[in-house]
Parts: sequence; structure tokens; C-alpha cells
Amino acid sequence: MSNMKAYLTLVLTLAICAAVGSAAMALTWNVPGDFATIQAAIDDPAVAEGHTILVGPGYHAGATVTKAIEIKGEGGAVVNSGPELGTYGLYCGFFFEGGGAGSGATISHLTFETVEFPVMSRGADDVTVEHCTMMNAIQGVSNWGGSGWQISHNQIVDLRTRNGGGIGIIVADRYATPGGVNDNVVSHNKITGTLHVLPGDGGGYDGSGIVLYSDSRSTWPGAVEIADNRVVKNKISLVSDTPGTVGVHAIELTEANAAGDPDPTTGVIYDNAIGFNDLRGTASQLVFTPSNLDNPINKVSRNLGDNRGHGQHPSAFGPGG
Repeated sequence: MSNMKAYLTLVLTLAICAAVGSAAMALTWNVPGDFATIQAAIDDPAVAEGHTILVGPGYHAGATVTKAIEIKGEGGAVVNSGPELGTYGLYCGFFFEGGGAGSGATISHLTFETVEFPVMSRGADDVTVEHCTMMNAIQGVSNWGGSGWQISHNQIVDLRTRNGGGIGIIVADRYATPGGVNDNVVSHNKITGTLHVLPGDGGGYDGSGIVLYSDSRSTWPGAVEIADNRVVKNKISLVSDTPGTVGVHAIELTEANAAGDPDPTTGVIYDNAIGFNDLRGTASQLVFTPSNLDNPINKVSRNLGDNRGHGQHPSAFGPGG
């Protein structure tokens, strides 16, 4: 009997290990392999939140992200097409359509070519974008109305305009998102190269490496608040090929009113930390609209360039500042 019990115990143990192993394997899906496209993987009911989609070498279409999954490139995976943004012939790599869809997702280790908006969100929280390379985008990472994002260790090489855009990373709101836009971290990114201005571009605006923006132009209400975000340890080196039409700033904090002009009364961008960035490769480095968004409204300190050695003490940035 003891031998039989030992045998049954061994069989049961092996069965449990096999089941656990299968479950662990099911957490990772391959494109191509398990699915032909990233969108097919996201849409499949078997791909659940917390799972990983590994994107293999070659060129791929991006997708609309609706689940808290990780989309990770390997072997030089390139995203060169994806969902259309509106009807303007502009395309995203990955699109978060709003209402919280895709909150908690991670996009990493991918190269983006051709697409105008590599990562575009209209309302998702806790998204991570890391170790990606974005080439010649209109806007590299666009976080509208989202909190808790981690945007780090990305390379954004060259930017372009199309009567707007020319932005590496934007953290912004125009829809009065309840609770505001908070606790986003933009760190250790390299935004370099040339801002290519579209021939015939109407101008009247500037591009930016990184911008915090409350947009209350037109009929948009703007942001409730954009606060407690950190823009730290980034390197921004940008020049415009047509500065007389569209200039470029390294880091910009702007509140715009319905006329498109600075509105000094809104007071919604505050308590953000802008520090330890290397801005020396950009002629126009720190721009605040209105000008009172500088210290002490926001913590601006120790940015290499014109701000070097100035601003608040590093202790104001908290641990790890």
C-alpha cells in the first residue's frame, strides 16, 4: 500500500506541475506564431490582463489597446502601421481610445517607423512606455487625461510637424478629466535630432521635447489640474529646420485659453518637478506660459543648460531626485 500511495502522490505532483507549467506558458503569446497580428492577440478572449504579447522580428501593424497587457518587442521588432487617428490620414502605433480602456498596459522594446503617433492615448491610466525607439513622429508619446504613466528610457529621434505636433512627449488634458492628470513620471528619455517642418506649414506654434499642457482652446474646458508629475533626467537636443515658421523648446509648461493665448488665471499646472534634465542641445530650453509657472509654482531645478545650478534644492524632489 505504501508503494501505491507513493506512486499516486508522484502522479498527482506531476499533474499539478504540468498544469502550473501550462498556465505559466499561456501567460506569453507570440506574434507571429500564436497570432498573426498584435490586434488579433489583444482581441482574443484567451489573452487576459497580465499576459504578455511577444512581438518578433520584422514589420508589424500596431493595435488599439483594450487590456492591461504587456506588448514587448524582441529581435528588432518594428511597428510601421496601425489604427487611423480620425479621418486625416494619420496613424498610431498603439491607440488607447479613452474611458480607461487599456489602463495598466505596458509597451516596450519596440521601434516605431512611419506612424505619426507611436503611442496615443485619450484616457488611460498606469500605462508604461519604456525602451522604445520612435523615428520621425509628429508626437512620440501622447498622454491625454491619464495618470500614473511611466515613460522612461525611450529614444525619440527627429520630429515633424503637420500644422501642429512636433512634440516628443506630451502629458496633457483638454477634457477636464475628473481628478486631474497626476503622478506621471517622464524620465531617462533621449529626444534628439531635427524638427522637420512641413513645407507650407502655417506656423503660429512651437514644437517641444516634453510638454505639460492644459488645452482650453475652442470649446474644450482644459484640465482640472496637472500636478505632482515628474520630468527628470531626460536629455533633449533638438533644432528646427525652419525656425522662422516653427521653433522648438526643450521643455514647456503651458496653459492655453479659448483664444489660444496664455491664460494666467487658470492655475491648473502646479507642483510638478522639472529637474536634472540635460537641455544643452536645445537653444530654447525652459518655457512657461504664463511665466509664473516657474518656481515656486512648479519645482524647477538643476537642469543642465541655462538653469544649471539654479532653482530649488534637490531635496525638494524627494527620494531618488
